[in-house]
Amino acid sequence: MDLELTDRIAIVTGAARGLGAAIAHRLCLEGAKVAVVDRDANGAEACARLLTERGLHAFAYGVDVAEEASVRQMVDAVAERWGTVHVLVNNAGFTRDMRITKMGVDDWDAVVDVILKGAFLCTRAVLPFMTREEQRWGRIVNISSRAHLGNPGQANYSAAKAGLIGFTRAMSLENGRFGVTVNAVAPGIIDTQAVRDLPHYQKVRENAEKNTPVPRIGQPEDVADVVAFLASARASYVSGDVLHVSGGRY
Repeated sequence: MDLELTDRIAIVTGAARGLGAAIAHRLCLEGAKVAVVDRDANGAEACARLLTERGLHAFAYGVDVAEEASVRQMVDAVAERWGTVHVLVNNAGFTRDMRITKMGVDDWDAVVDVILKGAFLCTRAVLPFMTREEQRWGRIVNISSRAHLGNPGQANYSAAKAGLIGFTRAMSLENGRFGVTVNAVAPGIIDTQAVRDLPHYQKVRENAEKNTPVPRIGQPEDVADVVAFLASARASYVSGDVLHVSGGRY
């Protein structure tokens, strides 16, 4: 299936590694030109370099998505480099897990700011390009999580990921008339390096294989394939939705 992403301009946040890197790679393979965005500038550069060495179109930007001025500068730089922005994938995020009685305000703010405020700032910055009269086309995909249903020890992360779904639905209602769709993807346990680095990784993997209806742990490519579809011309009548990539586990 041709997703008609050739020469589309995409921004993927949190793309230095893991899910973001897999998403950037998949969009590039579909012919998109991808801005690899991460506050780890060296990591973003390494990811973009790997893509360009394969003959794909990518460029790195070191940006903290929770900083308004930096986000605006990045989006303007992408538009100056490639002409506009067609696709935004709000993937940046991280966990800082602990029971809420031990969670400090900084622990709450750090997680919520990157996931939720970051999505707000990036979305607000790209919409003028997507909604302008001569374009009227855009795809925004927000990477939520199965954790939006609630996880113990993840009040900050679960709240941010649940908030991202509300944000997705509000944005879909505001921007559908401009040819802009907004959707969320909610992955389950995915076999990223961050998960493999967990001290109890083997137990996590065994539990996933035992308790997931599709009896395996998810791969980054499972998520990237879904994002590529939602970012494409083929998903033009899908908006305001949440697609779980969790092997059937809720």
